[in-house]
Amino acid sequence: MKNKGIRLTRTTRTSAFTYGLVIVAYIILRILIGFGGISSSLQGMLVPICAYVVMAISLNLTVGILGELSLGHAGFMSVGAFTGVTAAIAMTNGVPSAGLRLALAMLIAAACAAVAGVIIGIPVLRLKGDYLAIVTLAFGEIIKSILNNMYVGVDGAGLHFSMLTSSDALGLAADGKVIINGPMGISTIPELSSFTAGFILILVTLFIVLNLIHSRAGRAIMAQRDNRIAAESVGINVTKYKMMAFVVSAALAGAAGALFAMNFSTIVANKFDFNTSILILVFVVLGGLGNMWGSIIAAAALTILPELLRKFSDYRMLVYAIVLILVMLATNNPTIKQFFRKLFGKKKTEEDVSHE
Repeated sequence: MKNKGIRLTRTTRTSAFTYGLVIVAYIILRILIGFGGISSSLQGMLVPICAYVVMAISLNLTVGILGELSLGHAGFMSVGAFTGVTAAIAMTNGVPSAGLRLALAMLIAAACAAVAGVIIGIPVLRLKGDYLAIVTLAFGEIIKSILNNMYVGVDGAGLHFSMLTSSDALGLAADGKVIINGPMGISTIPELSSFTAGFILILVTLFIVLNLIHSRAGRAIMAQRDNRIAAESVGINVTKYKMMAFVVSAALAGAAGALFAMNFSTIVANKFDFNTSILILVFVVLGGLGNMWGSIIAAAALTILPELLRKFSDYRMLVYAIVLILVMLATNNPTIKQFFRKLFGKKKTEEDVSHE
């Protein structure tokens, strides 16, 4: 009697490939950094790349898995950035360890972004299609406007808040410090972020998202995406599962925002505008809807590409656009699709057969 080898399911193979891709990339980059094989400018981009990868994965949960187009994802990133930095500065004396302070700041940022996701999700998720996209875009701009008019300071008595005034209205003590200074944003940010912290956040994000997708809740989310009426007819609480995916996506974006902000000395709300939301959406579309490892590769490649094209000077963004178009055409080629389908053991769909 022959022993049968262990056969991994397609889902397990895809998840293992995604985790392996991140781990191998981290090891290779660490080796290159140790031997001086990466320039200082590229090293400075590693943390933003990690943040954008997390943003792309989290948005893919909303767009690819939930099936709803969100154009306000940068708003959740900004909530996480500002609340995370505020928490990190407020904990300076109480938590001297930089790594622990960063972890706590990202947790607080994720919680605040999740609350924002609930507040926004209650009215927004009643809509669908273009209407939902427009409303999420509006909420993203509202969040940016609120942050531009918010003043926060800290002193011995704790945190002080003020809106639509100035930092003088905070009433800080002599030893107080202004953290958020309206449209001036936050300056003198403690640079706590590191490439290793970004790598860990990516793994945590993948663990959360992939386990959610392959769980009973994930199947319910995808069922309502494919056919809402059929999902409701078998007893699936569509509102509950849509809110679950939307809030998890918002929380992960908040954690990414905290990681991103604490890599710079200064951050302003205008950094997280409509263009940032579109950029993240491009990562998701280019990598493939519902394809997490594709989002990772697209986010990393498109973040590095403008820096690599800097030698083209005035033509840099033109070349960037042309490369984007060529990649989109290539990824929609049936032959290339079939190659990846064989790689992961996927079967042809009727749509692909018709293209051939």
